[in-house]
Amino acid sequence: MTEAVSRPTLEAVAARAGVSRATVSRVVNGGDGVREPLAERVRQAVAELGYVPNQAARSLVTRRHDAVAVVIAEPETRVFADPFFALQLRGISKELTAHDNQLVLLLTEGRDDHARVARYLAGGHVDGALVFSLHLDDPLPGLIHDAGVPTVFGGRPGWGDDGRAAGAARTGKVPDVVYVDCDNRGGARAAVRHLVALGRRRVAHLTGVLDQTSAVDRLDGYRDVMGEVPGGYDPRLVVESDFTPAGGERAMRELLDRCPDVDAVFAANDLTALGALRVLRASGRRVPEDVAVIGFDDMLPVAEEADPPLTTVRQDIEGMGRLMARLLLRGLSDGRERGDGGERTGDRDRTRAADETPDGGVILPTTLIRRASA
Repeated sequence: MTEAVSRPTLEAVAARAGVSRATVSRVVNGGDGVREPLAERVRQAVAELGYVPNQAARSLVTRRHDAVAVVIAEPETRVFADPFFALQLRGISKELTAHDNQLVLLLTEGRDDHARVARYLAGGHVDGALVFSLHLDDPLPGLIHDAGVPTVFGGRPGWGDDGRAAGAARTGKVPDVVYVDCDNRGGARAAVRHLVALGRRRVAHLTGVLDQTSAVDRLDGYRDVMGEVPGGYDPRLVVESDFTPAGGERAMRELLDRCPDVDAVFAANDLTALGALRVLRASGRRVPEDVAVIGFDDMLPVAEEADPPLTTVRQDIEGMGRLMARLLLRGLSDGRERGDGGERTGDRDRTRAADETPDGGVILPTTLIRRASA
């Protein structure tokens, strides 16, 4: 049986550095008021002894946990099957790791989980929250507001005309709005314009889940362009799907039954397009000769390994995750400097590489990537 190895203590560091315990505590916890020569002696003693601060004790002093909750408003079967979430989590993780913060993943399977997540956030276990994949009737924004946790949303939340989140409207509480999204509507316009420029006139749209703003924005972009084409917009050419390959297959079958003369499809994401391609191939339709297909996301290797390789709208999914985390950490840092705990995460210090919207969002650009399918 091996003996337990005792961990170096704050007192041992103080003795090695020849300073008081209070001085070591200020240096270790990032406090001010310690002259640089003394601070350097403390840092050297920490390195020599291999001292690791007790996080629980440190949190009591600094009121920081160096942990961020990532809340995904989807069941785990969806999260772990869709590469979109893996890419966004990778971006978030990279940014948090670079700032020595821990990621705490919270998923919501149903309404009971909303209350569980709200209790966890209100319990003071994390410094802030990153929340994405919200649905229009989701109560999470209001619950998070009640928890008093600084938050950045991924994707435009379901803000109504009165500026309230759908989930907060019932309580009359309006959470601060800070979010990161891509130009969903503009990207959809670019995709549909490309199909029209190819001479396609029966252009269909397989939507995402229409209780999410990304799907609504992409549908609006499709309507924008088809409304400009003489006789172009036909509601029969719009079929609701759910951002999954199986949903794309179901929607494509329904579309072919309803409008067999369709000659182009804009799918709300790459996975939907993948399902549509399978059905077109099984029905004997050639892509792109008979039906051109465009997706949205440009998730590799999904887009490149599709048959044929998929023309799609690229959004920087990983970059969106990194920017979400960066905005949250910057807001927390600014709040600590002001002494307000970081509640004003919405303070503006945005990246100039993106467009900032009047409602507090940061919109990243999209790009049409042309491959063989259109």
